[in-house]
Amino acid sequence: MIKNEEETKSVDFIREIVNKDMESEKWGGRVHTRFPPEPNGYLHIGHARNICLNFILADEYGGLYNLRFDDTNPVSEETEYVESMIKDIHWLGFDWGDRLFYASNYFPQLYDFAVELIKRGKAYVCDLTEEEIRATRGTVKEHGKESPYRVRSIEENLDLFERMRDGEFKDGEKTLRAKIDMTHPNMKMRDPVMYRIRHITHHRTGDKWCIYPMYDFTHCLSDSIEGITHSICTLEFDVNRPLYDWYLDQLEAYHPQQIEAARVNLSHTILSKRKLLQLVEKGFVNGWSDPRMPTLSGLRRRGYTPASIREFSDRVGVGRSEGTAEMALLEFCIRQELNFSATRVMVVLRPVKLIIDNYPEGKVEMMEAINNPEDPEAGTRMLPFSKEMYVELDDFREDPPKKWFRLAPGKEVRLKHAYYVTVTDVVKDEKTGEITELHCTYDPESRGGGTPDMRKVRGTIHWVSADHAVDAEVRLYNNLFTVPEPMGEEGEYTDYINPTSLEVLEGCKMEPGLINAKTGEKFQFMRKGYFCVDPDSTDKMKVFNRTVTLRDSWAKIEKKLKRRL
Repeated sequence: MIKNEEETKSVDFIREIVNKDMESEKWGGRVHTRFPPEPNGYLHIGHARNICLNFILADEYGGLYNLRFDDTNPVSEETEYVESMIKDIHWLGFDWGDRLFYASNYFPQLYDFAVELIKRGKAYVCDLTEEEIRATRGTVKEHGKESPYRVRSIEENLDLFERMRDGEFKDGEKTLRAKIDMTHPNMKMRDPVMYRIRHITHHRTGDKWCIYPMYDFTHCLSDSIEGITHSICTLEFDVNRPLYDWYLDQLEAYHPQQIEAARVNLSHTILSKRKLLQLVEKGFVNGWSDPRMPTLSGLRRRGYTPASIREFSDRVGVGRSEGTAEMALLEFCIRQELNFSATRVMVVLRPVKLIIDNYPEGKVEMMEAINNPEDPEAGTRMLPFSKEMYVELDDFREDPPKKWFRLAPGKEVRLKHAYYVTVTDVVKDEKTGEITELHCTYDPESRGGGTPDMRKVRGTIHWVSADHAVDAEVRLYNNLFTVPEPMGEEGEYTDYINPTSLEVLEGCKMEPGLINAKTGEKFQFMRKGYFCVDPDSTDKMKVFNRTVTLRDSWAKIEKKLKRRL
């Protein structure tokens, strides 16, 4: 299905390539993509763009897409990572039907490919150690040195490779290398290792194999085996392409088209799985699903939605040069969605008691509250109102600055959905001087925010009835790092971990209906931000994670850009 002229005016360069291929029927009218992660960690926001690109691209052209795990390194790969990736991709909204593959499925075929290269004089068994291979590879300015084992006969190489497979040699004792050119300007082409010995149990094949193919050998041939048409990868693999081409050409195999695009970087975090693993192992975060992590499981736990991440991926787009997306853009995407979908509720994070002295003892009124002003169909709910309230301590100033429109002695404010109140007295702890109670009076004629004399107040605050409040724990998450690009700073990246990336507030007070909230359910805490229910919650105690604040810096940036245009 080729897009019409109107749709192709502003397509990215990858879709331009696909459009031309469709017009020329290069692949017989087929589009077949794949997402090929290595199962050595959890998927993160950078992977999400690649997932969306590959899967959505195939959908747009009526094609197919595969999920394939390039599981060639049993040292770092685990079933846990496979399962988490499958869960995350399904969560994003994609399904690959019966096209779930593993590179380990192809181990017998890859072994045969390697044997074929040996028979053609294009591969040899080398006895150099890993360090010796590295030392003889040369530099970008100096040629490499040929291995003394490069001249082995085809028969000897076949015999040694079979003995490697049969477990006769120790780890690192021998490798199988491609015989290409040790003077090649591309160092990837200087007799790269194709197979190494690893006497380690594989998460899928167990102990069946003790030799494992290298990623570069496996990746391109797996694409070939699966009939992929457009092999989309990130820019750093452009130097690998000549090697992929060499393997495929030497074996006269089906040849997919590789297309490189810039990876997605995100400010105030890191997207290296190796570095993320270090954060987990060293205890800087509480596992891969910590809401501070840029992993999809962490973002899901924090309250991000599949739609918001897909919107972010779409806005970032596809480019040819590296760049860094602002965290503010990702926050904008979820904020926009939750603004229209999240119920507004009242939760007091740092409570202080507000006592309405002239309110009748024992009286309880039910106040009607709008669930979401952005959604007319969201309806309303009823909230209990009584003599004693909890309000935010931060909403009171004994000696307020100018333009202070919240609680202060003698100042009148509106309690949301309820009455106008005026603070008359402040009670403090005699020893610490901390405020323990605020006393006020209310205007009985002001219910719902109006009075007979039509006077108005500029300040409106949220509240929770003390007699009906339920305790909650609220976790305030901020950026994991204090600088936009921690990997680009001097010293260790861990030196820039934000000490206030997590603040846990206990004893928060929430409106009673929230005790029935389900894990993952999302709300706007009035005046505080968007929050979701954490899996640590119980039937008696709810734990909320802050997804994002109400402050929208990206929206301001967009407004400025539109004004310039």
